[in-house]
Amino acid sequence: MARVFSGIQPSGTLHLGNYLGALQRFVQRQEVDDAYYCIVDLHALTLEISPEVLRQATIDTAALFLAAGIDPDRCVLFVQGHVPEHTQLAWLLECTASYGELQRMTQFKDKAQGRDQVRSSLLTYPVLMAADVLLYDTNIVPVGDDQRQHLELTRNLAERFNHRYGKTFVVPEMDIPEIGARIMDLQVPTKKMSKSTSSPQGLIALSDTPAEIERKFRRAVTDSETEVRYDPEHKPGVSNLLEILAAANGADPAGLAPGIASYGELKQAAADAVIELFAPVRERYAELAADPGTVAAALRKGAEKAEAIAAPTLERAQRAIGLLST
Repeated sequence: MARVFSGIQPSGTLHLGNYLGALQRFVQRQEVDDAYYCIVDLHALTLEISPEVLRQATIDTAALFLAAGIDPDRCVLFVQGHVPEHTQLAWLLECTASYGELQRMTQFKDKAQGRDQVRSSLLTYPVLMAADVLLYDTNIVPVGDDQRQHLELTRNLAERFNHRYGKTFVVPEMDIPEIGARIMDLQVPTKKMSKSTSSPQGLIALSDTPAEIERKFRRAVTDSETEVRYDPEHKPGVSNLLEILAAANGADPAGLAPGIASYGELKQAAADAVIELFAPVRERYAELAADPGTVAAALRKGAEKAEAIAAPTLERAQRAIGLLST
């Protein structure tokens, strides 16, 4: 049984890209793998966010995990900040990483571009992400394509630490799905759907009503031609809608195109598929929102399980690097 780890940041509303690229696969993997899923609240501090918003977003994200089908009896679901070993190991890895390789991270360059004041944590958070993964002797990390570079850094740091100080960490592999890995913004289909950068009309939130979902798909940007075909380079808008429809139905986007006569038909089909996909999630989320005790209990249980694995890993790394044991 493979050990799997992944996480989602509670910095905004969970959306269609999170669901198709992450949560769906999380649910599938908990049935066959030793799965650890983390709400990475500390990563949210790299950007401006109020304490009240962060607290509520963390609870909401946990509730949506559970509503999507994550089962605390089949996996370990926990909040990053509840397990102090994450930040302790991150420091050891910061002492292993170089300033140059962190500066080369594409996401750092994109987020820091044109800003006079950038938090130092925006530069170093990929190292905290590496600690998140390595603490659990992770074999596989299911991620979206946008996290490929960060996982390569994680692998490099694990290999470097092992080379310098002896075998300490498992070097993880990444798992990026062919379909649904990178759902794009409905209004700007050349950019990834993102809770931090998408406009409200370009993002399909898990909390959107069926009417809101249908309206957003109706207004989705397509392309100048009228032919429905899967061609991400030349027809990004249409290809994104085909990708969404295919991911929601477990189909192939290129194979769906010939059976769709018009852009309007494609938009309606994608909207209908997403509405049907989200219906049970929305119903379960409403139940959990009315019962916060269930969410809190699941997170406490998960933190205890996570720390039981994380603490020995941290101690092993501390001993390897030369720190005295207590």
